[in-house]
Amino acid sequence: MKYASIDIGLKRIGIAICLDGVIVLPQNAIMRKNRNQAANDVKKFLKEWEIEQLIVGLPKDGSSAEEMERRIRHFVALLELNIAVDYQDEQGSSFEAREQTMGDFRHKKDGRLDSMAAKIILERYLKII
Repeated sequence: MKYASIDIGLKRIGIAICLDGVIVLPQNAIMRKNRNQAANDVKKFLKEWEIEQLIVGLPKDGSSAEEMERRIRHFVALLELNIAVDYQDEQGSSFEAREQTMGDFRHKKDGRLDSMAAKIILERYLKII
């Protein structure tokens, strides 16, 4: 089964893939200009890699968790996917990504940190299935 995960943010969408059920690799993040462009870019990515299941990071706790969940579910609906979609708690994934990459690269706003968070989200998901 080929998996992909996305960490949806307001400016960037981090992406990671797992093609063998074991090794998860972060990919180049998608920079959001608007939600339609971002949704089209995600769809194109999923089709290109022949992804069979999408895992979406979802905040479970926090003051704005409900609003973010509503936005994330709306974005996923824009994808109009014909593959399985599952949600995984993303709590702390960005912090964990920052910790894991300290010293590896500068934490610029280029999306690498977002894709590392997507990698962590997918790794968590694969541990529980």
